Amino acid sequence: MFGRFAVQGATLRGVEAVPVDVEVVVGSGMPAFCIVGMPDAAVQEARERVRAALRAAGFSMPNERVVVNLAPGALRKTGSGFDLPIAVGLLAATGQVDPRLAEGALIVGELSLEGAVRPVDGLLAYALCARDLGCMLVCADAPERLVAIDGLEQRAVRTIADFRSGEFPALAPRRPSHAPAAPDFRDVAGQDMAKRALQVAAAGRHGVLMMGPPGSGKTMLASRLPSILPPLEEDEALEAALIHSVAGEEVGALLGGVRPFRSPHHSATTAGLVGGGTPPRPGEVSLAHQGVLFLDELPEFRPSVLQGIRQPMESGRVTVTRADGNVSFPARFMLVAAANPCPCGYFGDAEHACTCTLAQVSAYQNRIGGPLMDRIDLHVDVRRSAPRDVLGTGGGTSSDDMRAAVLGAREYASWRRARVGDGEGTEALVRSCALAPADEAFFEDAARAARMSGRAIMRTLAVARTIADMEEAASVGRGHLCEALAFRLREGVGTCG
Repeated sequence: MFGRFAVQGATLRGVEAVPVDVEVVVGSGMPAFCIVGMPDAAVQEARERVRAALRAAGFSMPNERVVVNLAPGALRKTGSGFDLPIAVGLLAATGQVDPRLAEGALIVGELSLEGAVRPVDGLLAYALCARDLGCMLVCADAPERLVAIDGLEQRAVRTIADFRSGEFPALAPRRPSHAPAAPDFRDVAGQDMAKRALQVAAAGRHGVLMMGPPGSGKTMLASRLPSILPPLEEDEALEAALIHSVAGEEVGALLGGVRPFRSPHHSATTAGLVGGGTPPRPGEVSLAHQGVLFLDELPEFRPSVLQGIRQPMESGRVTVTRADGNVSFPARFMLVAAANPCPCGYFGDAEHACTCTLAQVSAYQNRIGGPLMDRIDLHVDVRRSAPRDVLGTGGGTSSDDMRAAVLGAREYASWRRARVGDGEGTEALVRSCALAPADEAFFEDAARAARMSGRAIMRTLAVARTIADMEEAASVGRGHLCEALAFRLREGVGTCG
C-alpha cells in the first residue's frame, strides 16, 4: 500500500495564514508515523489524533512507514489545524478516498478522537489565504467564525468520514451581528470638562488620561466613549475582525461596525498587553485596533508593561522579534486611561482628606512614567459630582449630540485635507494650523514656560487643530490653543515635557 499525495494547508504567522504544502508519503520501511518540517508540539500530536480519528471513522491505518513533510521546511508550523490535511493526504495516498476531493482546496481543521472536525482559531485568516491562492476553503462547520468573502467558496466538513462521499455542504457564514446599544453619556452626572475632553479625543483620535478620586466616574465616562465614535468602515471591520479571529474571539459585532473596546486588568503581562508568546499572539493593544484601549488604575500596571505600549502608540504596529524572524500585528488604537492621584486616592479632594505623604504621591504618579505621559494628548481632572447632580442623572448631554459633533469634525478635517492637500508629518501639521504671528509667539512662550518637549508641542498643536475642526475653522486661533494647553498642562499631574 504505497503512495504519495500533497494537500494544501496553511499555518498562522502573526495575523496572516501562510500556505504550507502537506506532503504525505506511504512507503516501505519500519512502520512509523513521522512529521517533519519544523512542526511544533501541537502538530506533532496530530499523529495520535489522526490515528484514532481514522480508525473511529472506519478507515484503515497503513502498517507501513508514513512520512509527512510540511513545506517549506524553514517555516515553523504551529497549531492543530494540520490534523485534517494530514489525514486527507494519508487517505488519498493509500487510495481510501478519491484524491480529486482535495484538489483546488485549502484544508484546515482539528480532529477529535471520534473523527469529528473541530474549528481552529484564525479561520478568517485561512479564508483570505485560500482566496489569494484561488482555492476553496474546506473546514469545520463553524459559521459563527467565518465571514462571507467575495470570490471565495467555503465548504463544511463535519467528520473525516465525509470524504467517503465527497459531499461538502456550502458554508453560510453568519451575518454580522449588532451589539446592544452602548451606554449613553446622558447617564453621567455633570463632568462637562471630562465629556469635552473625550469628545475632542474622539474627533481627533487623541489619547486621554483622566485622574481623580475613587467614585468620580472615570470608568463610567470611558465606557461610554464608543457611543460617540463613528462605526467601523468595511475595510476597518475586516482588519479588526482578522486580529480577533486569530485570537479566537468573536467577530460578529466588529463586522457589524461596532468598534472594539478593550479593558485589560492591571495585572496583565507584557505579552498579554502588547503581544508575544510562543507562537506569538496578538495582545490587547492589537485587539483594540481601530477601537479603544482602556487602562483603568493606570499606575497599578507594572512600569515595564506600560512602557511597552509607547512604540505602538507612535507607529500603530507591534513587532514581536523571535529567533525565527519578526511577527507584526496592527495596533492603531485610542488610549483612554484612568488613575487615582495617589495610593489612597484622595490627593487634591476638597471633601476627603488624603493620608499619603508627598513622597508617596510623587512616587505613585511617577509609576506611569514621563515618556508615556508625554504621548497622552489630553489630561483632565475628574472631580466627584455633587449629590444634586448625581440624583439628577439622565439629563446631561446625550451621546447622539456628542457624536454629531465628532462626525462633523472628522468630515470637516477630511474636506480640509483634501482641499489643501496636506500630507503627513509635523511640517504638514504646522502648515494646516496657519497660526497668526501673535498666536504663534503666544504658543512659543507657553511651551517654553512649561518646558514642553518637541513631541508635547506637536501633540498640543494637533489637539488645537482638532478643536478648530470641531468649529469648522480654517485656521487655529488663540482660543483653540488655550483650550489645548489647558488639557495638556494641569496642576496635580504635572506638565509634560
